[in-house]
Amino acid sequence: MIRILVVDDHPVVREGLVAILSTQADFAVVGEASAGLQAVEVCQQLQPDLVLLDLELPDLDGVAVLERLDLAATNLRVLVFTAFDTDERIIGAVRAGAQGYLLKGAPRDELFAAIRLIHAGGSTLHPLIASKLLRQVQRDTTLVELTPREHEVLQHLVQGFANKQIAYQLNITERTVKFHLNSIFQKLGAHNRTEAVAIAYERQLI
Repeated sequence: MIRILVVDDHPVVREGLVAILSTQADFAVVGEASAGLQAVEVCQQLQPDLVLLDLELPDLDGVAVLERLDLAATNLRVLVFTAFDTDERIIGAVRAGAQGYLLKGAPRDELFAAIRLIHAGGSTLHPLIASKLLRQVQRDTTLVELTPREHEVLQHLVQGFANKQIAYQLNITERTVKFHLNSIFQKLGAHNRTEAVAIAYERQLI
């Protein structure tokens, strides 16, 4: 069961999301929040598996919420689900640790798939968001040299595979996968999986 916290400041949108998510047997909406500070507090209280997060919120915007949640230090997963696609917001959300960025208006099946993928340890970006992110990623002419194994791990990362899946596919341990991912992030100058994929695309490593 994937325990989900829905964060959106519009009651109708929030209620609609709760209703849609409740149709899935493996989803359980454990809480709702309508503002940034409330989202942080409720998240700390309920300890959900995944937060469905809008970016335009009272008192704290979504990026500030992400920063306060300190995703690098937790197992919490966050899918940004918003109408806002400005480049600055995208960069801010991805660098703050969001594992996915989906625009409102996406088909419900796409939303369901994104939640399951992110919960499993993968990452996903709406195509429009990915293209914007690519344009904004800081260009670096330094040649990035990945080892053959790092290339293999990167290819699986691009497919949205979680560490456990990559380990199985390559017949190595999860600890080894983490080692290779850390090396890849360092070489690419990436802060997380989503940004690493975007940079890899830009530098034509994949």
